[in-house]
Amino acid sequence: MLTTVLTAFHHLFAELLDLVLPAVCAGCGGPGRLWCARCAALFAHPHWVAELPGVPPTVAAGDYTGPLRQALLAYKERGQHRLVEPLAQMLASAVLASDRAPPSCWLVPAPSRPAAARARGGDHMHALASVLAQLLARVPGARIGMSPALRMRSGVLDSVGLDAAARCANLRGRLVARLDQLPPRGVGVLLVDDVVTTGATLRTCVAALTAVGVPVLGAVTLCDATGAHRHPP
Repeated sequence: MLTTVLTAFHHLFAELLDLVLPAVCAGCGGPGRLWCARCAALFAHPHWVAELPGVPPTVAAGDYTGPLRQALLAYKERGQHRLVEPLAQMLASAVLASDRAPPSCWLVPAPSRPAAARARGGDHMHALASVLAQLLARVPGARIGMSPALRMRSGVLDSVGLDAAARCANLRGRLVARLDQLPPRGVGVLLVDDVVTTGATLRTCVAALTAVGVPVLGAVTLCDATGAHRHPP
């Protein structure tokens, strides 16, 4: 109960700040909008992420650099919750540009660490995937659902600074499927993440879902931090 109250207060306080303080672009710092048209045009480059072992075909909205990185950090770490709309629009554009999203699929966000979600006032990926599902559902003929079908157990460390092997070890046995939140039987899943670096999170998400019979069709991520060669969709 206390956690729910604190989360609600965190969101309310952040929204009040958004109303009181003048809006500036989270990417370049320019006045007027939280994510300006210039940044949206210059720093959104949908592309396929280079193949990673055990990771499904993944399309990224852009690279983890410059204004896009700043906008993600502002949304994720600094309480700029209203950025969920423009960031979700970037994800939707990446999915549609990929031409690989099936007309019927379920979006499943990569879960956050419980401690991180509490500190941020909620699971930022759950909110992002929810808005993304609403945007994709507007496509004629689309049948899109969303469910937090994965959860992170306690004990997972912050992955910043960990190499690929350490990231996998950090998640092993701690990222599991939520049996009461699985998509309808036979419906494929599109994973949603914020940043792909080594692929450890997506790889573990795939393993957790396939272990309970849920097929994973692909993934979409806001930022590509692999630094590898990739090609546009």
